[in-house]
Amino acid sequence: MSSARPFYVTTPIYYVNDEPHVGHAYTTILADVFARHHRIHGGAVHFLTGTDEHGQKVQEAAQKRGLTPLQHCDELVERFRALWVRLQVSNDDFIRTTEPRHEKVVAEFLIELQARGEIYRERYEGLYCTPDERFWTAKDVVDGNCPLCGRPVVTLTEENYFFRMSRHQEWLVDYIKTHPEFIQPKTRRNEVLGFLEKPLGDLCISRPAARLHWGIPIPFDSEYVTYVWVDALVNYVSAVRETEFWPASLHLIGKDILTTHCVYWPTLLHALGLPMPETILAHGWWLQGESKMSKSVGNVVKPLALVDLYGVDAFRYYLMRDMVVGQDAEFSEKHLVQRLNSDLANDLGNCLNRVERMIGTYAEGRAPEVRGEDDADRELAQTGKRTVVAAQEAMLARRPHEAIEATLQLVRATNRYLELKAPWKAFKTDGPTGVATALWTSAEALRLAAVLLAPVIPAKSGEMLSRLGVADSPEVWFPRPIVDDEGGALPPANETAQGALAATWGALPPGTEIRPGAALFPRVETTTES
Repeated sequence: MSSARPFYVTTPIYYVNDEPHVGHAYTTILADVFARHHRIHGGAVHFLTGTDEHGQKVQEAAQKRGLTPLQHCDELVERFRALWVRLQVSNDDFIRTTEPRHEKVVAEFLIELQARGEIYRERYEGLYCTPDERFWTAKDVVDGNCPLCGRPVVTLTEENYFFRMSRHQEWLVDYIKTHPEFIQPKTRRNEVLGFLEKPLGDLCISRPAARLHWGIPIPFDSEYVTYVWVDALVNYVSAVRETEFWPASLHLIGKDILTTHCVYWPTLLHALGLPMPETILAHGWWLQGESKMSKSVGNVVKPLALVDLYGVDAFRYYLMRDMVVGQDAEFSEKHLVQRLNSDLANDLGNCLNRVERMIGTYAEGRAPEVRGEDDADRELAQTGKRTVVAAQEAMLARRPHEAIEATLQLVRATNRYLELKAPWKAFKTDGPTGVATALWTSAEALRLAAVLLAPVIPAKSGEMLSRLGVADSPEVWFPRPIVDDEGGALPPANETAQGALAATWGALPPGTEIRPGAALFPRVETTTES
């Protein structure tokens, strides 16, 4: 086991009443890419996703369907589980807020907060958004509407329990200013600091059970249940309680839940004496035109429809390549197809087919042994080595689009190298010896590209490695440990193949059998204008 610090990455837990859409898919695939990258480079990794299942909207939806809330959740949660399987998401755990392990930790946290004098009870009148189950102050609302969803708020008066969040405002401001990596990107960090320039109120953490029974009971007062956002945030700890993984390395969130994660969550953790997550990274929105995707507008993109049309790897590739993490991006099916045809079919797929074909024709189907090097050979090797460094730095900087582009530049350099070396000409004059170095070098460049792209396009990278002879099959090489019937880890099926997965230049063993296949990414002919 590597001595590297454990890497623990989370997505938000998704509201079970929502239908999974491209925004959910993006966040979860992004987390998957980071998790897979860290697995390749060694060290313990834990990747968590899940569902948020309590609250008034779930209670009301279940009543309309004539089901208990848990029956309703049990049915709807499968939409998310099935989507993550289809999108090749390699999460290590899937947590539901209705699980006993989670409810236990929420109760423990509330008891500890009360013992520390962080909770009090008070009658309160506030402006309440029922759809978001959230109180707002008069300065927050916009023309009588919720600043989050834009729907009308109502005045609500009731007695509730409150967390002394205001007590931790000064500490939080200082912590954010002295830990620049805590909130990323910088624009979101500045947004939170701007929010904290105003006095921070205390946080209502309960709802009366007479109004809302579908929630985790307040452990010291059965007449109340826990506010759904407090309940939801605790999942990040309840899933890894008493393990090596807390504090989290990376919380991935959308920018619309910035306050809950960057104000509520750290103040709760501080009040409990728990360490802070290393980084909270808020990504942007996928837009259609100039509008955020939403069910109310009717412009939501459904991931499975696109996967059915273009394949899961092309879908994953487009999402990771075309959004700069932290910025908004416009979703375009037309651009997805352009990426598929240009980057994946033309550049990557055609290069693989060329190399396979030439090794089959000029080297009896096996990666040849290097027979001396010239400047062009050394230059492509140096490009490969530089690409590894650039891709690694980009991934650690949470910029997967840059890692992808660096890797595609290596593929394009390989295509140019083949044009320069022209093995089809060299073989005529010098025979197998004259083409050996060019064929091995180009195959090694593709092997390295497959490893670097593996977090983004795991199935197609696995196929590439299998065809290049360094993995027995696309399934065995690294997405998850192989386990036996009793849950114990099995050794790698092919240790040589595992070694050839190294993100270093020179790992392709001479003599490796190359196994050609069909087009890696068939071109798509389409007239879509969207």
